[in-house]
Amino acid sequence: MRRRAEQKYDPLGGSKVLPLISYPVLEAPSGEGIAPYFKDWLAHPNFDEYWKRISIEDHYAQIQVPVYGMGAWYDIFLGGTVRNYVRLKTEAGAEAARKGQRLLVYVGGHAGGWDSRKVGAVDFGEKLPIDGDELTLRWYGWLLKGEANGVEKEKPVKIFVMGKNEWREEDDWPLARTRITKYYLHSAGSANGIAGNGLLNTVAPAEEKSDQYVYDPNDAAPTIGGPLCCGALPTGIGPEDQRPAEARSDVLIYTMPSFRKDTEVTGPVSLDLYVSSSAVDTDFTGMLVDVWPSGLAQNLTSGILRLRYRNSQEKPELANPSETYHITVDLWATSNVFLAGHKLRLEVSSSNFPRFDRNLNTGEEQARATRMVKATNVIYHDKAHPSALILPIVP
Repeated sequence: MRRRAEQKYDPLGGSKVLPLISYPVLEAPSGEGIAPYFKDWLAHPNFDEYWKRISIEDHYAQIQVPVYGMGAWYDIFLGGTVRNYVRLKTEAGAEAARKGQRLLVYVGGHAGGWDSRKVGAVDFGEKLPIDGDELTLRWYGWLLKGEANGVEKEKPVKIFVMGKNEWREEDDWPLARTRITKYYLHSAGSANGIAGNGLLNTVAPAEEKSDQYVYDPNDAAPTIGGPLCCGALPTGIGPEDQRPAEARSDVLIYTMPSFRKDTEVTGPVSLDLYVSSSAVDTDFTGMLVDVWPSGLAQNLTSGILRLRYRNSQEKPELANPSETYHITVDLWATSNVFLAGHKLRLEVSSSNFPRFDRNLNTGEEQARATRMVKATNVIYHDKAHPSALILPIVP
């Protein structure tokens, strides 16, 4: 009986159960379950009043004090951390709050503590570990007690720059000196997997064949590392080698030639895509990757867009099969120096499971759907549809 109960509460083992409302960890012998709120989440898939009541983004004006936003590359809450910093500077309810914002971004977060130099598969060196308790006490000593303890002299933003593996203070976020650069997707019509012919460069495309793949929810591209909470998958956590996923035909790969000199990417990252699908709803994912000379494909940051929410999270709209749509996938942000000899890579697919639930492609209510269909998804990259990865390059 005990072994049977352990299987029942295995979150990963139950993640393929359909419908989602029957996810095993929601149930318990007592009938209470270990995550009863998850049923509420499933009942509110759109950004409705349930979410607006608790969304900090709808209540910035109520914040009257400076906020010290502590986040991390590979943290599951990174997107909100940097967004809060940017918007509170203009939308907080008091001048002291607007001017007093601080931002710290290290490596790890829920993907690892701030007292370790190794996160996932990557050793970030002896400079990474910090004393978070000491930082917090200094902040409150300055803010609440008026102590002149050095906080008042520091710049408002402090980030850990991966690749170089160094801390750096900045005047603001995003960095004003970055050059927003488009890296266009190219191929001869077969960017599928690591053996494909996809590439990236700053030259806008002319006439090119599109790329397509079949996304099968029953065989979804797996999550390998990345921002997870609050423990590792069998495939790891944080920065991990993405080559197992890159061997799949339903993952499109676009790679730049090796850098001749160190090149820094620091700031928000997004993916501008022209897409179509044979299904009425599907997902599109993107991942920025640093490819080492050894072949290690280190994920940096990633994102996903459910096609029904391409225009609004409040009012979903199913797609017309085979119609072309222009979408933007938010890949959050990173700070990484691509060292000389490394390559920059983009992965495009339609799943990152189980970090994100599988889109069953039917357009039905995800919480109660049990039927799934395969989707043929197309990425266009030609003169009329210049799909591009948009990166903040630091001169």
